[in-house]
Amino acid sequence: MKKLLVVLAAMALTTMVLASPALAAVEVTGDAYVGYFSKYVWRGFDLSGGMPVVQSGVDLSAKGFTLSYWTNVATRNDDTDNDGVLDFEGGQGTENDLILNYSIPVGETATINVGNIYYMLDNYTDTNEVYAGATFNTLLSPTVKVFYDWDQAEENGLYYTASLSHSLPAGEMITLGASALVGYNDENYSVNEGWSDWHNYELSAKADIKVTEQLTITPSILYTSPISDDAKETIDSQLVGGVNVLFAF
Repeated sequence: MKKLLVVLAAMALTTMVLASPALAAVEVTGDAYVGYFSKYVWRGFDLSGGMPVVQSGVDLSAKGFTLSYWTNVATRNDDTDNDGVLDFEGGQGTENDLILNYSIPVGETATINVGNIYYMLDNYTDTNEVYAGATFNTLLSPTVKVFYDWDQAEENGLYYTASLSHSLPAGEMITLGASALVGYNDENYSVNEGWSDWHNYELSAKADIKVTEQLTITPSILYTSPISDDAKETIDSQLVGGVNVLFAF
C-alpha cells in the first residue's frame, strides 16, 4: 500500500504541474522506455536470480527538474535457494523506484546533479538515498557521485562512484558509447554495513540506433566484478546483455 500511494502521489503531482495554467508556458520534455535484459545487476548484485528481466520507465523534465519512475519485472519464477519457496514469480514487479533530480549547469565547465531515489522493493526493506554528483565537460566526461542512505542506514550509509565515458558517431543513425565505473562502499545499507572498501568495477558498451527523431533502440553489454576481498565475499563477476527501446517526446 505504501508503494502504491507514493506512485499515485507522484503521478498526481505530475498531472497537476502539467495542467496548471500558471505553468502552461513551461516546456516539458520526457521519454518512455522498455528493455529486455539477461539479468538485473545493481552495484554488482544479481537481483533477479540470474533470470531475464524487463525494465521500463518514464522521465519528465522541466526547468532543470526531472521526475522519473522505473520498474523491474521478473520474467520467470525464482527459487534461488531451491527450498520450494519462490523469491518472486514470473511477471511480478520486484522493484519500483521513484527519482527526483535537479540539474545545475556550472557555466561550460560542469553539470551538478542532486536528488533522491526512493527504492520500493519486494522481499527487501524499502529505503531512500539522497545523492549529489558532478560531470565535467572535458575529455571522457569524468563523473563523481556520492549516495547517502538517510532512511535505513545505521552506520555511515555512504556509497561513492567515479566513472568515465565516451561516445562517437558511426554513421548518420548510430552512436557508439563505452564507459567504465568504480564503486566504493562506506558502510552503505544497501551494499554492506559491515565494511568500507572498494566494491566493484563496471565496463559497458552500447550502440544508440536512432530509428526516427523520437525512437531509439539501444543494444548494450555490461561486465562487473568485485574489487576488494570484502566485496569478493559479497558479490560475483557478472555479464549482462540486453536491448532497450526509448520513445522521446
